[in-house]
Amino acid sequence: MESRRPVWTWMDLIWLVFLAGLAILPPITEIHKQLILFGFAVFQIFEGRLLAHAPQRGPALAVLIKIALATLLIGHTGVIAINSRYYPIYYIPVVTAAMLFGPWGTLGWTTLSSAAYVAYLWPALQYYRLTAEARDELALRVFFFYFVALIINRFVVETRQQRDLYRQTAESLAQAQAEARTAERLAALGQLSAGLAHEIRNPLQVIKGSAEMLQKELHGASPVALELAGYISEEVNRTNLLVSRFLDFAKPLQLQREPTDVAQLLDRALASVHPGAGIVVERAYAKALPLLPLDATLCERAFANLAQNALEAMAEGTLRVTAEALAGGVQIVFRDTGPGVPEELREQIFNPFFTTKPTGVGLGLAIVAKIMDQHGGWIRLGRGAGGAAFELFLPGGEYKHADTAHRG
Repeated sequence: MESRRPVWTWMDLIWLVFLAGLAILPPITEIHKQLILFGFAVFQIFEGRLLAHAPQRGPALAVLIKIALATLLIGHTGVIAINSRYYPIYYIPVVTAAMLFGPWGTLGWTTLSSAAYVAYLWPALQYYRLTAEARDELALRVFFFYFVALIINRFVVETRQQRDLYRQTAESLAQAQAEARTAERLAALGQLSAGLAHEIRNPLQVIKGSAEMLQKELHGASPVALELAGYISEEVNRTNLLVSRFLDFAKPLQLQREPTDVAQLLDRALASVHPGAGIVVERAYAKALPLLPLDATLCERAFANLAQNALEAMAEGTLRVTAEALAGGVQIVFRDTGPGVPEELREQIFNPFFTTKPTGVGLGLAIVAKIMDQHGGWIRLGRGAGGAAFELFLPGGEYKHADTAHRG
């Protein structure tokens, strides 16, 4: 449920007490002063609502209103406005600007506040002479406007940076926890599949042998019985193939690393899949990608799996494959314009045996994740409008750069 700002806060009460204290100070009988202070009180209470409803224009409007109110108060609280004892009221718009804007915005609004205050000097010069002492006093007041504004803005900017850093850290931690949960599930399911596969393979061999013997015994006998025996053999072979895949997934990979051109590897993987008539495959590889220490066969298999999944998710559309060098390796993205992955399935798609297809084992993405993990990299499902984007990172780059670039 969305939280709502309370109508009154304890800070509003303190603000009212502060303005009430100003109201009882001389000149008490100046009605304009009291009305302006009342305007300050009302606006300060409702300022939060203004900023919430107009986040783009609200900050500028808030500072302008406070500058206007401060300027009016100065004009009604002194025989000579520039000498008004209420000049610190300009700290209110100055501090507001420092909290709502960046350094340049703070300087701009502080300059406008200072100009509004100093503007009262010109009518005073028609009747009075500006002494050196008065000039220094005026310069000191304006200087402190800037000093306070910059100090507060620096504190606010640093606080925002710390908040952003904490948020990024929290997001990274959440991502790491999700990856750890996935890794635990992969390990547990891998061990389970290995055990089950060994237990299943032995009876499969018995069934297959029995079916073959039946085919020999029934040769020339009932055609229906012979056909059924053939079905048994075919299904046993298919099941045995699935068991082999489970065992391949469960056992550790033996990497054969060698310096590899990622762009050429991606091209070979994309050439091994066959997009439909309405699907366009685009490639955008950065120049001078570093050679990476990869098992080319396994990585090509991983890339082909991702490309095939993307093509099967679209009747028509675009598959865009990009590769760029990052610090410590290369990032590859497979982005399609298909229906995408539902939010509730994001954490499950890399689990072994999980699939949304009517046919399939559900090992494709799990194998890709395992290959990336064995190479010290990672794969994740990116976020974006429309389609799915699988982001991969492969570490390395200690070898010379590959002098290749391809776009198409």
